[in-house]
Parts: sequence; C-alpha cells; structure tokens
Amino acid sequence: MHSLAVDAGSTFNRRTFLVASAAPLSALASGRPLAAETSPTSGRAKSTILFFLSGGASHIDMWDLKPHAPAEYRGPFQPIATTAPGVVLCEHLPLLARQTHHLALVNSVRGSVSTNDHHAGYYYNLTGHAPDPTFLSLGNNRTPYPDDWPSIGAVVGAKRPKHSQLPNFLTLPQKEGAPAYTRPGQFAARLGLEFDPLYIEGDSKAPLRFQVPSLVLQEGTSPARLKDRRALLGAFDDVRRDFDSLAPSHGWNSQQQRALSLLLSSGTTAAFDVASEPTEIRQRYGETVNGMSLLAARRLVEAGVPFITAFWRGDPDGLNKKCASGGGWDTHGNNFNCLKEDLLPEFDRCFSALIEDLANRSLLDETLVFITSEMGRKPKIGDPRSGGVTGAGRDHWTHCLTDVLAGGGVRGGQVYGSSDRFAEYPANKPVTPGDVAKTVFHAMGIDDLQAFDNQNRPYDLLADGTALTELF
Repeated sequence: MHSLAVDAGSTFNRRTFLVASAAPLSALASGRPLAAETSPTSGRAKSTILFFLSGGASHIDMWDLKPHAPAEYRGPFQPIATTAPGVVLCEHLPLLARQTHHLALVNSVRGSVSTNDHHAGYYYNLTGHAPDPTFLSLGNNRTPYPDDWPSIGAVVGAKRPKHSQLPNFLTLPQKEGAPAYTRPGQFAARLGLEFDPLYIEGDSKAPLRFQVPSLVLQEGTSPARLKDRRALLGAFDDVRRDFDSLAPSHGWNSQQQRALSLLLSSGTTAAFDVASEPTEIRQRYGETVNGMSLLAARRLVEAGVPFITAFWRGDPDGLNKKCASGGGWDTHGNNFNCLKEDLLPEFDRCFSALIEDLANRSLLDETLVFITSEMGRKPKIGDPRSGGVTGAGRDHWTHCLTDVLAGGGVRGGQVYGSSDRFAEYPANKPVTPGDVAKTVFHAMGIDDLQAFDNQNRPYDLLADGTALTELF
C-alpha cells in the first residue's frame, strides 16, 4: 500500500499522489468503462454493503442446518425459529434471528471450478467470474493480474455517478491478504486503477480509529500549503507533456486529482469517524474492529458512497492455534467451539446491529446488504490436517455456499434454493456467483455492463449469470 505523505521540501513527485492500490500501473491502460456515470434505471438500491466473511464461513453451521442428517455431518448446533416464519438460523445467532424478516438466504450457491483454495474463492465471489486455469496451477501463489476481471464493487463504482467528495468504492478495515497473500478479485484490474477501492485501515487494538494510510499529511503540512504545492505540481506537469501523452499517465493524473480532493475535503475523514457515534450505538455493534467497520459502512451509506466492502478481520493471535484457522472463518480444527465461543457471537452482534440500524433509519430499502465468503465448509466433520474426526474441524468446500441478501428491494424472510440432505451440493435452484453478482447489479440499477478495452473495442463486464429477480 502506498503512503501519501507530503514532505516539508519544495518539490514532490507523482508517487506522492497515488491513492492506495496494489494493482500494477500497467492496469491503467487495460481498459475503461463505456459509461462511468450511468444513472440507475432499475432497482432501488443507492448503496451496497458487502460483508465478506474471510476464510470460508460454514454454511451448514450458520444458515443451512441439517438437523436430520447423520451426526458426522450435522454437528451439535440446533436450529432456532426466527421472525420469518419457516426460516431458521443457528442457535448461536439469537440477535440476528430477530432481524431475519429482513433477510433472504440463498442456500444453493455453487462453485463451478472446484479449486478448493482461498484465492480462487475470493476471485469467484468478488467478481462473479469463474477462476481461470492459473488458479488451478498456482493456488495461493496466484497474485492479482492487471487483466483480471474487476470486482463487483469496482464495476458499481465505475457505473454510478461520481461522488462529490468521496470515492465510489471503499474497502475496510484492510486490503485482504496483504502483503503475503494479496487476494485477487478485490481490485478494478482491467477497468483501470482509478476505479480501485480506497482502503480505510482499521486497528484491532484501537477499533474506533480508522485512517486512510494513503491520505496522511506529514506533521506541519497544512491544506493551504498543500494547495500551493498543487500549483507547483501543475508547473512540473507542463514540462512532462510527452510523458503525459501515455495512456497510463492519464490514469495516474486522475489519481493525483482524487488524492488531492480527498486531502482537502473536510468530509473525507468525518464519514468514517465512528468515535463520534453515541456510545449505545457503538456498543450495539460491539466495539471490535469488525463491529466498527460495519458502523463505518453505515456512515458511508449515509454519506452516499455507492459501494462499501467490509472484510472480516480475524484474530490470528487468539484463534490461530485454537481453530487452525489463521484467526478467521477458516476453521480447519475445533470448528464448533470456535464458532460458538468466538466467531458467531461477534458476527451476530455486529451484523444484526447493521440490519437493525439501517431499518431504524429508513435506509435499508435503499441499501443492499450482501454477505458472502470464498467458500463453505465441508459438511462431513473431520479435516485430516487437524486430527481428523477428533480434531472436529471442517475442511474447505467450494461445492455449496449460502449467500445472504437484505434491503435494496429484496423481499426479506425468504429462502431461495436448497442444498441436498447433507448440504454438500445444491439440490434446487442452483445459482453461481455470477448470478449473485448480476443480482447486485440489478438491485443497484446497473443494466449496462459494457466497457471498452485498450483498443476501443467493447466487451461485456459479466457475460454470464442471470439476476435472481424472484428475490425482489
């Protein structure tokens, strides 16, 4: 992640104004959207919040319980009734059970490419595009490529009118997997660097504190002084016309403008100042980095940002050994205790608070809330890597996943599709991540998915998939 720090000298360079991104500069010339300011023509959602449960959340233990399956599949958790007749949730989601009348559970999401690894799962569920063969050959060594398909958020950001102060696409509380395993699928890639998300960084030890590492002025540098240097930068640009004639540099200049506008805007940091929220609101979400990320997402919705992604931040220090999970939802070992004692209570509190808060503020109808993960968990209990059956873990499982949608015109209190009796494979109304992506675009009123490549040739940003209009 690049750091935007304005030094005390009299000159500064182009890198000074590059907003945080891991995408290579060559991506800037890879393509551009056909219509970056398309107004919505269908759907009622003005914003989308994507809550990504990093690691591979267990669908069979949260959303799609199988109480009549053999014990080696169903596990110890019991279903409980909810505010939606006929819709049940895990017993360890009691707060969310009171909000289920707002939720639509899609229990039949399938992965057509069974790589069973995290990188491919991120890519598929964040972009709607099936992983290409490089994911099979490289696994977690498959880094983000400049010509990858863009994330759903990048497409929304490119297609909606530009926000007056903030970027159209923000991600918090981290760049997922960085730096060791930066996950593909979270960037704009072939759409161009200017449509990458702005990353807002959270701190697990200080959860009320969010900052944009790329938008930090060095001590002693005032906005007025920055404006003076902006004029100086313009003078330097005048003598670099040859360089500026290159396609990548136009995108770079756009990033300069973006960074400067954000630095000089008083509303930039205020939008994610969760510390200014009343104590009772913060406590309802839970003052963890994940709870405060969702509270910040609600504030960004109020500020009119079209797309916000919140990646679940795990606790590697506390849970890695306990769950063999890296600290998140990748529960290879001790699955049930880790869910019951750690993951589900925090998730239940913060996600139920988000739904309740949006509904109370009359924002839910115009805000699509979307939960997904890179995969589900293997229904048969026992991962050989963590002690087999006695280790009580669940391995990766890309064959079946539950996605959750709420708001944005989605009819709550319903279940779409079903899995088989073991929750291993979709049985009724199978859907792909491409269908889910198209559903998000439909809710956001984005019907035109055409873009241009660097040869000015039109192409479809998501040719496959069909919106699940039955949900609305």
